[in-house]
Amino acid sequence: MSKLMFDYTKSILERVSFDAILFCKELEKAIKSLLPYEMEQLREWLLNFIIEKPELKQCLLIVNT
Repeated sequence: MSKLMFDYTKSILERVSFDAILFCKELEKAIKSLLPYEMEQLREWLLNFIIEKPELKQCLLIVNT
């Protein structure tokens, strides 16, 4: 089930990526529900994803804390 949660989280984050504030809020929710190894996967995915959307770079602070 955790793979489904990770995929669902990515899907939500992609959909709200038009708004940095909303993206950060959804990212905070995701952090609470993902397992530690999934957080590593999310961190890697996020680094690749924000290359195209530099306005979301501020949200990296949430993941790195």
